[in-house]
This record gives sequence, structure tokens and C-alpha cells, in this order.
Amino acid sequence: MLNIEKWKIVLIILLAFLGIAYAVPNVLSDATRAGMQANLPGWLPSKTVNLGLDLRGGSHILLQADTRAVMNERMTSMTDAARQEMRREDIGYTSLAAKVDGITFTLSDPAGDKDEAYRIARGLNPDADVSISSDGVVTVTLTEKGINDINKQVIAQSIEIVRRRVDESGTKEPVIQQQGVDRIVLQLPGVDDPAHVKELLGKTAKMGFHLLDMDAMSGEAGPRSMKLPMRDGGGQAVVVEKRVMVSGEMLTDAQPAFDQSGPVVSFRFDAIGAKRFCEATRDNVGRPFAIVLDNEVISAPVIRDAICGGSGQISGNFTVKEATDLALLLRAGALPAPLTVIEERNVGPTLGSDSIAAGKMAAGVAFVLVFILMAATYGLFGIFANIALTLNIIFILAVLSLMQATLTLPGIAGIILTIGIAVDANVLIYERIREEIRQGRSVISSIDTGYKLALGTIIDSNLTTLIVAMILFSFGHGPIKGFAVTMCIGIITSMFSAIMLTRLMVITWLKRARPSTLNL
Repeated sequence: MLNIEKWKIVLIILLAFLGIAYAVPNVLSDATRAGMQANLPGWLPSKTVNLGLDLRGGSHILLQADTRAVMNERMTSMTDAARQEMRREDIGYTSLAAKVDGITFTLSDPAGDKDEAYRIARGLNPDADVSISSDGVVTVTLTEKGINDINKQVIAQSIEIVRRRVDESGTKEPVIQQQGVDRIVLQLPGVDDPAHVKELLGKTAKMGFHLLDMDAMSGEAGPRSMKLPMRDGGGQAVVVEKRVMVSGEMLTDAQPAFDQSGPVVSFRFDAIGAKRFCEATRDNVGRPFAIVLDNEVISAPVIRDAICGGSGQISGNFTVKEATDLALLLRAGALPAPLTVIEERNVGPTLGSDSIAAGKMAAGVAFVLVFILMAATYGLFGIFANIALTLNIIFILAVLSLMQATLTLPGIAGIILTIGIAVDANVLIYERIREEIRQGRSVISSIDTGYKLALGTIIDSNLTTLIVAMILFSFGHGPIKGFAVTMCIGIITSMFSAIMLTRLMVITWLKRARPSTLNL
């Protein structure tokens, strides 16, 4: 016989109440929502669905990573490592140089040093091929896998650094994803002027502490030094040693601050960085050192005493905005490769408003037509299905709000499609009940059998649709993911509303009306 345990009834009512509570903030104005948050307890639901770029408007930026610069750095590092290893093993060589995808050098004594040189070359990179010619020319070349791994690492790290910088700058729900081999798509909903964001992204933010080259009295850089411009030097440049005392990668925090000279940036090293900085300043008291950011000297103070506290500050006639931005860049970390803006599009809020209006119209028309069709076809039972359909849409909004998901036009399309799918389970149940009534069964027996026998078909049909939606989510990007998310949520909530909610309404009606016949 038809029966629902009391705990299930309580659970259904509780979920319906929570769904309404979490969906309500989406239909309130910003002022009303702010007033409620100020006057009501903080534990009450207040999150809303975030609108995507196509609905809210904003900026679309396409970035390209200069992976060649990273390859050049890697090959330079490989050259330095080979030089150090061969000096340590006392191997004579000439013509050590880096190339696009590897290094090459010539052994002075090929017969005696060939085996040891091969061992050193193999240890430079596990994804490199090594060859030694009969005249002692050693060639180390990265394999295609090695090059692809470097490129993937660069893009993955760049995406993470971009995410940190954009999130900390106050942009809500940015969309950041890879496009092609070396490009990154950045979508900023609600950002009409992305100039500041582009300025942040245009800085690599590679920082290092270098000693000034005291031997370069003529102002020209030697083989172990480099000439860099001063940030506020009016064209003045200084010569610093190439060797980095401490790199910015060892920073754990950076914050804007103030001292007697004005805005500064205070920083803190990790344990290893604090130890290295302490040793470097202790061994070079009285010498000037340069704080270098992106090949530009920010300041070049003189080391007065050992700095062993693991923290310090950077001054350089900053404005408050410059100090805040620099602290943000240092906290987020250095980009592994320079990023170049190759495309920029702005989406106006008018287009977003038109899209929202069109989406509301489409959803409203779909809802009304389904509502009329169900009521006309199944009478009272159709009204039960329509009530469940209304709550199903509320559940979708509630889950999207709870997840803080970003709603886009394809997401609205997924919701509209769910409206049609949501009543599919009720149609299967009601048609099965009709068949049982035609066979002469009683009202209660027909309804009980209809729900039991239709359940398997409902699960199969919804499960196959859910699998397709999950595949779209797994392999799709951007708008496709938004469509898949709303589809997955809609399928799950429609299963609950069609089976549990309508069943509860039908059983409650049966117990009160006790009909002897059923017009369905």
C-alpha cells in the first residue's frame, strides 16, 4: 500500500524549505538584500548566483605566454650547471654555448674525458638526448616530451599566478583557462576598464637581491655582471652581479606599509631565505646591494649591519597604489614567462541585460506552456506536477547559489531544457497509472503500481542523461561546462521533485479525498 515514513516526510518538507530560503536572495534587490543582512542573523542564506560575462558584461582578455623566454632561461641554467660540473671534475672544454633546445660544447681531450662528459651531460636533464661526435663535440638536446613538459608547466603555473593576482585585486568569479598551447583566456565579469588588471598581468614580478659590482668602476658590465636601469634614476644605471643573493621565490608575505619616507613594502622570507639573507648581509657589511624587480633596480641601499630577522622593507618613492600593487605581485609570485595581451573585448551591460531579459522570457514561456499542457492532460495530478516543477526550479537556483556558481547564457539554456525534462518522470508515472486503471485495478492499487513500475524507467532515462551531462562537464570548457552544470543539477533535483514531492502530494490527497474513481 502507499505509505511514506514520517522521517521522509520531514526530510522532504525540510529540503523544500531550505530550497526556498536559499533561492529567495536571488529575487531580492541589492538594497533589500543588504538591509536583510544588516538586520537579520548572519547564518541566514544570503548568497546569490553569480552572473557570467555574457549576462553581467565585463572584459575578455586573451594572453599569450612567451615560452621561448623560459626555454632560454632553462638552457642558460643548463649551461651554468654543465660548466660547474666539468670544472669540478677537471674536464677541459671549449665553445660551451646554449642553443634553442639544448647546449653544445667541445671536449679538449675527447679520448680521456668522453665517458665522464657523457655522464655529466646525461645528468643535466632526464628528458634530453646526448650525443658525442668523434671530434669531441657534445650535444645535449631536449626531446619533444621534455619541451612539451616545460610548456605545460609554464602555462599551468601562469594560470595559477594570474588567478592569484586577479582574485586579490577584487575581481569576482574570473574565468581563467588555457586555450591552445601557449594562450590563456581571462574573463572578468563586471570589469569595464581592465587597464589596471592588464598592468598587473604585464609584470613578470621576478625579484632578486644582487650585490653591486664594485670592480665595474667604468660603469660597463663584465662577464659576471649586468647593467640595469634605476627605477627613479632619470636614465641612470648601475652594474650588479648576476649572482642572486636571495630570490623573490623565498618570500612568504609582502604587505604595503608606511615609514618616515612614505609608502613602503614590508616583506618576510621563509626559513631558507631568512638564513641566506642573514649570511649575505653579514658577509657584505658596508657594500651596496640592489633590489631588482623585472630587470629594474628599485633601490640600492648600503648594508649597514647584518639583517637576520627574516624580514625587511623596500622603499623607492612609491605612491600608495604602487606599494599596494607591488605587495600584491610579490605575494602572488612571479610569472614563469612574460604575458602579452593579444586580444581584448569588452561586453557592455546592455547586452547582458538583453540576454537576461531574453532568458527570462524563454524560461517563462516554456514554464507556462508546460504548466498548461500538464494541467490540461492530467487534471489535478498535472497541477501536482506543476507544483513540483516550480519547486524544482527553486531547487536549481538554491544549489547554484549555495555553490556560488557562475550563470551564463548556456546555463540558462540548461535550466530551460530542465523544465521540459522535469515533468518527464511525472508523465511516465501518470501514463503507467492510466494503464493500471484501464486494467480494472482500484485507485490506490493503480497509483501504487504506477509509481513502483515507472521508477526503473525513470532512473534509466535520467541516469543516461546525467552521464552525458557529466561527459560534457569533463571534456567541455567555458560555456559548455555551464550548460552541463545546470543540466546535472536539474536532473538530480527533478528526480527528487518528480518522485518524492509529487508522491507526497498524491498520497496526502488520497488520504483526505478517498476517491472511488480516478479521472486521469
